Amino acid sequence: MKRKIPCYCDNTFTVEYPEEIDLDARPGYLDEIMDGSFMNFTCASCGKKHKPEFPITVAWPSRGMRLEVIPELDRGEFYRKKGGQGKTETVIGYPEMTDRIAVFRDNLDPLVIEAIKYYLLLRAEESYPDKEVNIWYQNQSPGFLELHLHGFNKDEIAVTKVPMTVYEKTVQDYKKNPKGELFKSLRSGSYLSVQNMRRFDGR
Repeated sequence: MKRKIPCYCDNTFTVEYPEEIDLDARPGYLDEIMDGSFMNFTCASCGKKHKPEFPITVAWPSRGMRLEVIPELDRGEFYRKKGGQGKTETVIGYPEMTDRIAVFRDNLDPLVIEAIKYYLLLRAEESYPDKEVNIWYQNQSPGFLELHLHGFNKDEIAVTKVPMTVYEKTVQDYKKNPKGELFKSLRSGSYLSVQNMRRFDGR
């Protein structure tokens, strides 16, 4: 697929990108996604780097993952259409794509991770009601899950480590009551995300 990218220097250049990638067939894509270099383009005229968000499908057959990635700018349209209803899971924005791929990489349950994010965001918003905080899963270390919170201060990231016991308890809570209000509200059609809770809360 070819797309044009307008640069601030008034130059417009054409880039080519794949409409679908397979992380089993091309594992190098996984490294690019994790280190932030995926879909980075440089203007030949001025050297400025651009990180546009284009629609793309990311498949990882060995992990049972298939993601429809929608640009953040299309979030409103996605909700107006009442979300996707197909078998392919939806994520919105490349940060959420990276987050979800990391969850699958570490063999964790995406719904449980989103539920944990909700509890963490509740605490953050109680302490900092004037801040718009976002939280992303990073990795798993022995006994802990590491998540990063953005939005407290410009260019600063807060790191929180959640004990695996919290993850395991949330797994059990979901198994006992899969139709509980929290677990239901985390999903809108094909889109599973804590952002759905913010939408319902009017944030």
